[in-house]
This record gives sequence, C-alpha cells and structure tokens, in this order.
Amino acid sequence: MEKFTVLLVDDVSENIHSLKLIIEDSFDINILSALSANEGMEILMKSSVDLILSDIQMPDIDGFQFAEYLKSVDATKDIPIIFITGIYDKDDYQKRGFDLGAVEYISKPIDDTLLSAKLKVYIDLFEGKKTSEAEINKKDQLLIHQSKMATMGEMIGVIAHQLKQPLNNMSLYCGDVKDSYKYDEIDDEFVEEFHKNTKEQIAFMTETINGFMNFFNPKKEKRLFTVKDALEKTVKLLDKQLETSNVVLNSQVGEETVYGVETELEQVFLNLITNAKEAFIERSIDNRNINITSMTKDRYSIVIVEDTAGGIKEESLEKIFDPYYTTKEYGTGTGLYMVKLVVKTSFKGDLKIQNTGQGAKFIIVVPNNKPS
Repeated sequence: MEKFTVLLVDDVSENIHSLKLIIEDSFDINILSALSANEGMEILMKSSVDLILSDIQMPDIDGFQFAEYLKSVDATKDIPIIFITGIYDKDDYQKRGFDLGAVEYISKPIDDTLLSAKLKVYIDLFEGKKTSEAEINKKDQLLIHQSKMATMGEMIGVIAHQLKQPLNNMSLYCGDVKDSYKYDEIDDEFVEEFHKNTKEQIAFMTETINGFMNFFNPKKEKRLFTVKDALEKTVKLLDKQLETSNVVLNSQVGEETVYGVETELEQVFLNLITNAKEAFIERSIDNRNINITSMTKDRYSIVIVEDTAGGIKEESLEKIFDPYYTTKEYGTGTGLYMVKLVVKTSFKGDLKIQNTGQGAKFIIVVPNNKPS
C-alpha cells in the first residue's frame, strides 16, 4: 500500500536530522528533505507529498513565501503545511501563517510527543482516505461486472433476435427442397439458388456471432478508430430490433476519431440506443426517432445522441448517472452509471445529459487522438 510522505524543509541540516530521528522512531513513512524553499519546490514538482513541515526563518525564500507560492499552484495548493518555528509566540507571525493556509505551528525546541501526535492525525486521515478510495474502487469494479452481465443479457437477446429470422429462412429453404424433390422440380437453377440463399443466411449468422464475441473481448488494445465505425457495428447488431420496434435511427456521423477500445464505445452506443427504444415502447410513443450526430472541437470528438422519447423527469435528471438509480420497474441502475464510467475512465472524456422539447440528449465528449 502507498506510504504517507512528509517533506521536511529547513536550511539547517542538523534540524532536519533531528526531525527525521523523531519521526522514524514512531512511524514507518516516507521522509523527503530540502535545505531551502527552492529545493523543496523542485521535490514537490517530482514527488507526491502528503504533508510539509517547514521552518519559517530561511534565507532567500522564507517559510511564508514558500507557503504562499505553494498555495498558488494547483498541484500543491491542498498539501497541509505545519510551520516549525522559535518565534511562534509573536501574534503577527501566527496570523500571517494561518492567512497563508498553514494548518499548525510547532514551536522550538520540539516536543517529541506533540510532534508525533500531530503527525498521527494526518497519517490517520491519509490511511482513511486510501481505504475509502479502495472501497470505492471495489464497488466500481462490482458495478462494472454487474453492468457487463446486464449488457451480456441484453446482447444475448439481440443475438437471439438476429438469429431467429435467418434460422426461419433456412427452415423454409429446407422445406422447399423437400417439396421440390417430391414434385421432381430440382434442377441446376434450383440448386444454385438454394446454395446462394443458404450461404447468405449462414454468413449473416456467422458475422452476428463473431460480432458478439468481439464485443466482449477484454484484450483489445487501445487504438485510434472512427465514431462512424463503432456506431455502424452497434447498429448492425440492433437493426432488427429497431426495425421491429418501428424505431428510425438517423445518423449524421462523419470521420471523427476516438482513441481507446472501440468495443467500449460500442457498448456506450448500445446502452443509449436500447434505453431510447425501451422508452418508446413503455410510453407508447408513435414518433420514434433517434438522431446521432458528431463533430470535432479542438482536441475532442463530440457525439450527440438525441431521441424523441419524452425526456427524463427533472427530479431524476441529476441522479440519472448515480449507481443503482433507475427509473425502470425492473432496472438495475448500473447501465447509465457504467456508460459514464466508461466515458470518463476509459476514454478520459465526459458525458452530459439535457432534456429537449421532445426527449433526452446525451452529449459524449472524448479525446480525438492518443495522449501525448
């Protein structure tokens, strides 16, 4: 597990040595040291630090100036600072330090017990934070697994629907062979037509199954691909369902690029399109349109998925991406949470939702190139 790290800043090496001995006697943590504020800044730019113990009276840049600089930099502004000083009793020093964001003062000569007690507070906070992050990560992994299982269930339904029609066609072709044989109507033309038709149905089923297997391939590496390709593959899996449900999907997607795992974006599209289709059916909406458009802005590709399914209630809008929150009677509440998780975590992008006059609009923003 990652260790707590403290940075000691003092222009007197003996003082740093004494502090190290006190700390190492009570705690197993990482200790970094700097003999000047400039050296401390260099360390902070290269290393992750959880707490700073700094002297105030130092040449060139004193402790106050050091703290003021750190609070002006995003990467270091939240690191707590404890000042170690022999002039703590002066009110103007105390006030100036607290105004700059110092959280504690320790006066010299240093009381070993007091220093250890103060350090323990920050180490306990650090350990608690790490534990919370680990628990959140564990819950996220569970939700990802649940969502994949739910998505797989949806995909199995898609596959069953996709295979049903070609299997029915194959059954009809076989029945036709039997009848044609019975009435002596089999000739070269009949055989050629039978061969062509059955090959087409088999090819369709093979492509459908391969697409399903590829969808859940966990070893696919990140690469550059187009939004158009990912959308076309998703729609191909869903086209029969959309047709049966009288849903019209209008796509005006160009050659915008995305860097990541293509099947993960396909999963995002699958979820958003399926949600819209189900909303049309549940609400008995006649005008069933899903419009998908894309554009490029600076370093990002933007994809907009908009439906005419009536939108989402205002009280649900802010919660729609929360884990386990669902507006469906038998929903798991992991689908849209998973979608946002994939967009933010896998693609380092963002996902927004808005209500329009006719339905819901999902805005996907993802980097259009490999990070440098």
